[in-house]
Amino acid sequence: MEIDDINTVAVLGAGNMGHGIAEVAAMAGYDVAMRDIKEEFVQDGYDQIEWSLNKLAENDQLSQEEADAALERVTPLVDMAEACGNADIVIEAVPEKMEIKKDVYSELEAAAPDHAIFATNTSSLSITELADVTERPAQFCGMHFFNPPVRMPLVEVISGAETDEATLEVVEELADDFGKSPVRVHKDSPGFIVNRILVPLMNEACWLVEEDEATIAEVDSTTKYGMGLPMGSFELGDQVGNDVSYHVLEYMHEVLGEAYEPCPLLERKVENEELGKKTGKGFYDYEDGDGADIPTDEGSDLVEKRLVATMANEAAKLIGGDVAPPESIDEATQLGAGFPDGPVKLADEFGLENALEALEDAYETTGHERYEPADYLEERASEGGFYDQSGADDGEVEFDAIRVEYPGEMVGHIVLDRPHRMNTISEELLDELEEAIEALEDDDEVRSILLTGEGDRAFSAGADVQSMAAGGADPVATTELSKRGQDVFGALEACEMPVVAGIDGYCLGGGMELSMCADLRVASAGSEFGQPELDLGLIPGWGGTQRLSAIVGEGRAKEIILTADRFEAETMESYGFVNEVVDGDELEERALELATDLAGGPPIAHRYTKRAMLAGRDDTDAGLAYESSAFGQLMATDDLMEGITAFMGDGEPEFEGK
Repeated sequence: MEIDDINTVAVLGAGNMGHGIAEVAAMAGYDVAMRDIKEEFVQDGYDQIEWSLNKLAENDQLSQEEADAALERVTPLVDMAEACGNADIVIEAVPEKMEIKKDVYSELEAAAPDHAIFATNTSSLSITELADVTERPAQFCGMHFFNPPVRMPLVEVISGAETDEATLEVVEELADDFGKSPVRVHKDSPGFIVNRILVPLMNEACWLVEEDEATIAEVDSTTKYGMGLPMGSFELGDQVGNDVSYHVLEYMHEVLGEAYEPCPLLERKVENEELGKKTGKGFYDYEDGDGADIPTDEGSDLVEKRLVATMANEAAKLIGGDVAPPESIDEATQLGAGFPDGPVKLADEFGLENALEALEDAYETTGHERYEPADYLEERASEGGFYDQSGADDGEVEFDAIRVEYPGEMVGHIVLDRPHRMNTISEELLDELEEAIEALEDDDEVRSILLTGEGDRAFSAGADVQSMAAGGADPVATTELSKRGQDVFGALEACEMPVVAGIDGYCLGGGMELSMCADLRVASAGSEFGQPELDLGLIPGWGGTQRLSAIVGEGRAKEIILTADRFEAETMESYGFVNEVVDGDELEERALELATDLAGGPPIAHRYTKRAMLAGRDDTDAGLAYESSAFGQLMATDDLMEGITAFMGDGEPEFEGK
């Protein structure tokens, strides 16, 4: 089957995951049959889709016409044969119980056409065992969406023991067509990638508290602020549902052995129905308390060692067992769990030898199998890390938080590459951005820079406040960070070639301050701008109080900064901040076209123009003096003669920077 052969999608289950998947498929243009066992269940799911689509339209994430058309493509049904009789693919999203799913597939096999692909949305259960219930194991795979499916970008595509490669390829294409990011799981293993990392991590957090080695505050302070993960371990457990974590652990324990024994603390929470946010109480109190009020300054070295070591050990089992390579593990946890960096990179930076030592010490002390180091961890510790170190010193500049590409003649393209974190600006990104600017300035083949953010959700949503909060509220440290950002942004602004920013999505706070350093800004119609710092009790700290006035005038700058409001692209165009507004699907092409046009211009004149304008911004007399001096020097360049000759001959000049 090819992707073009898929027209009708059947979704089994109309609960949170089921109706979310149905909505995603309908928005992508597919006819969707959504089925559940009772009319009230399926109607409730349909109502939830209608509410969600209308909400998306209200927020201008799609038009009302698109929302109405998507809803029209969804048919709520109860009869299995009617729902699946014409389906090209069936995505099953029924409760996470092996017996329930097997019963569903027994009924489905008789109802679905022979060509239909079966895809289960299970988060942990065996793909192979479920496929065995059917007569089409080659056409059976996992297609694990993350909650809520409409917002979360990740889909794990999981192979069963007999899944055909063509099945996996078409399901990956389908996920991509849904607007999602598929990550392949090459071998059927409990928890797949994300849950295999997260659930043992949460379990180890519980063991640390159960055995009086740390408090909940110390664990979550370390996790959220010391390690920079999006949530504290116990905060995450309450968000997911402690019963969900517990049942996944039970399954891992059953299949993989004692290393995955659920901690008694977690078991007690489930027995007491303290399941987290959904019941009002878990490890934190959400009814009478403040919820997860996590201190920023109670980090523990012991906690960090244990948690990083736990993730390193699970990653080693996945990589060594050929379940997934390092890149897939990091990508999946970034997209599915919001990690700023993946666990493999985090473990490499921590040092595998340190993680191994932490496991060995705990194993010797407790004898518990969860601390037994994986063979592959020991192997890679001796090699210096999970990632291949052989190319580290070959002179090539490698980046993690950005990409540098060369998409057109004489254009260097810097891409802020943290879509899982809305391209927020971390200290690592600042370091890499500075390095990229220097590399492009030293490259004689580059005459303009294009700056964009990966994905269509955000150019950059600002500073990565959470990772920066790891240093606490130290005024000296935060002042130094502000100065660091000012220096890097200043280097971009002072770059002696034209810089074009292509802005798609959120351009907020530090992200908007970064865009101020470009010479020209092109934005998609759906982009939003703002300086929300005052809502946090801060001020723009990376040059915004200075540069914004120079671009839009003091009055408009004060309006934007003091109100901390959001502004649409058309408004920012009228203010003079945005040079051009285009449709979202035209943005990158138009921004590249503009950068390419500028790259073809006279590089010496570009350099002197930017120098003169920067000098004059703070001191008009100095700017005018520089302008006249530069004008005189330009009169003696070969580029001037090339420009005059081309003009007189009605041709296009070819400037060489001489």
